[in-house]
Amino acid sequence: MSAAGTKRARSRKPPHPGPLPSGEREKTDRAIARALERWYAANARALPWREPVRDPWRALISEIMLQQTQASRVAERYPAFVRAFPTPAVMARAGEQRVLAAWSGMGYYRRARHLHAAACAIVERHNGAAPRDAERLRALPGVGRYTAGAVASIACGQRTPIVDANVARVVLRLEGRPLRVRDAEAQTLAWERAEAMVNAASDPGAFNEALMELGALVCTPRAPRCADCPLNKHCRAAAEGAQADIPAPAERAARRDVHHAAVLLRDDRGRVLVERRPDAGLWAGMWQAPTLEDDHRPPGARRLATWLGMGPGAGPGAGRLRLHDRFDVATTHRNVRFSVWTPTGTIAAAAVLTAPGGAGGSGASGGPGGRHWKSPAQLRRLALATPHRRMLLGG
Repeated sequence: MSAAGTKRARSRKPPHPGPLPSGEREKTDRAIARALERWYAANARALPWREPVRDPWRALISEIMLQQTQASRVAERYPAFVRAFPTPAVMARAGEQRVLAAWSGMGYYRRARHLHAAACAIVERHNGAAPRDAERLRALPGVGRYTAGAVASIACGQRTPIVDANVARVVLRLEGRPLRVRDAEAQTLAWERAEAMVNAASDPGAFNEALMELGALVCTPRAPRCADCPLNKHCRAAAEGAQADIPAPAERAARRDVHHAAVLLRDDRGRVLVERRPDAGLWAGMWQAPTLEDDHRPPGARRLATWLGMGPGAGPGAGRLRLHDRFDVATTHRNVRFSVWTPTGTIAAAAVLTAPGGAGGSGASGGPGGRHWKSPAQLRRLALATPHRRMLLGG
């Protein structure tokens, strides 16, 4: 064989081994559960939702917060949030807008709406007490299989599996399967293995948290710390040197550019003009500076002035706008390209309130309630999406 052929032969990965016999599999699952629970007892992060006595309502809040938000960020926001909404009844009475305001800065605001809807359902269907089993938890608005399993196991000791991206990655590496995390085959395998392992654990809640913690801290997407992994000897990916190839990379859809031109308007009393976004779509129901959106090109100063009603009679110099700032915000499917404008002269309040989308209209983006002047103190109590909080409050 040629040198090149020898090199190719040596670099070829071994074939994926078949499944273990059932008796061997059960023995391995028990060993994995014991090793992982011991590791977690020694290495678990001190996080504010990991309390000695776990409450299913507080567990539900933390699990919904942790969806698509890093634990370090949730740790900063969780204590104040649970103080504001200590029970489902308190959240249900507070209303969606207050919940959205408390959630401001966390992103993915649909989670806050789902949490409020779940609180209302708990009050209506369960006398204000959060369910303690996965089946009834999963019947709540916005609660899927993962969240229901996490709350039921962690707060209530139920033997229910959980699978998020971290858990799926750990399972795929343990099994040596180079699949994409979100592929149907990968998800089926992950749920099957997670269920078998949690059934072998002595403490299902601690085991599930340990599995997630391992994926977050050790079995990371890039540069996994295999030397520190308590499951190293059970891991086929580590044995084959295939950690970098498992999971297979996900196919990412390209974000499309959209253009949002926001105008910062203050009256002679220091109030700021805001409007509420539509009840569906991006940043649904949140408040913002008057914003003209275009899917194709950035709105310019003249177009903005006309749209706002800043023509004759709107005030001296009111027809002129100057560019104040530009920045981009990446969302799941869009790259929102913001331009922020300010007027060069004073603005007559009546002009911008009666312009298209003004008071009594449909809102600049089709939202309810039109435009309103708000004081800085009132602004701080509104549900502002992060980019508009930056514009209106400076952070």
